[in-house]
Amino acid sequence: METIIASGIAVLGTLLGSGITLAFQQRTTDRSHRFTRREKLRQERLDAYSAYAGALVNYRRCLVHLWFCEHEQPPPEDPDSVRIRAYDLRSNAQEALFRVQMLTDDEALGRAAEDVLADVTALSKTRGRTELDAARVRTRDDISRLVRAAKQHL
Repeated sequence: METIIASGIAVLGTLLGSGITLAFQQRTTDRSHRFTRREKLRQERLDAYSAYAGALVNYRRCLVHLWFCEHEQPPPEDPDSVRIRAYDLRSNAQEALFRVQMLTDDEALGRAAEDVLADVTALSKTRGRTELDAARVRTRDDISRLVRAAKQHL
């Protein structure tokens, strides 16, 4: 009888050990999956935020160039071709904005990103050189602030 009880205890011990091992393995696997998912999301956000900031800078530069083509001593480039390039860069910036908005959990960051694009777009509508210079500084600072804010969400 003692042998049967000892065997039963050994079997229960083995089953209990296997169950505990399985539970630990599942917890470890779940943690690993969560970490991998968070890291992938962080990398996607980093790519999206960087691409958006780059698209804004390129779009901003093109609009400033367009303003000079239209208002001051024009460089040797046709304003219409610069305007077409600006439209393409705006489309790129909008696509990048949509990606930022889809990846961020912070509504304020999404709205700020949209506001910066609107401010950059308004560059080409400035009337004078002084207004353009102020808008250039403001949009440059807005892009920098957006990058700093986005960095908090990585």
